[in-house]
Amino acid sequence: MLPKKNPKVDLNKNSTTYFLLGLVLVFFLTWRAIEIKTYERDIELDRLSVLEDEQEDVPITDMKITPPPPPAPQVIEVVEDEEEVEETVIESTETDQEEIIEVEDVAIEDDFDEVDVPFAVIEDVPVFPGCERVAKS
Repeated sequence: MLPKKNPKVDLNKNSTTYFLLGLVLVFFLTWRAIEIKTYERDIELDRLSVLEDEQEDVPITDMKITPPPPPAPQVIEVVEDEEEVEETVIESTETDQEEIIEVEDVAIEDDFDEVDVPFAVIEDVPVFPGCERVAKS
């Protein structure tokens, strides 16, 4: 049985040629797009010329450098060691499992405010945006 396609019209045998022609065309267009020269247009309005107002007078400031202050004379005061300092021994604060800790000095306050929430008034669960179509539970 003969194929119904015409062997003279087969596009697959020239596909590489068409591909290369497409690449050459794209490269040419990108090269021309990169090489385009653009020029600035000088637009002058009848009533207002903006180009003349761009110049500003910059004030000239003089930098006055002050000399550094003279070095202060070094006066060393010798302090006599007359006071006696009592040395204290720092005791360890670690405890064992067997040591009993007495908590007589600590006052515990139970001042919790009881807030009554009427659950019968709360009807609907808050719904986040975008979740309106989802089931309430």
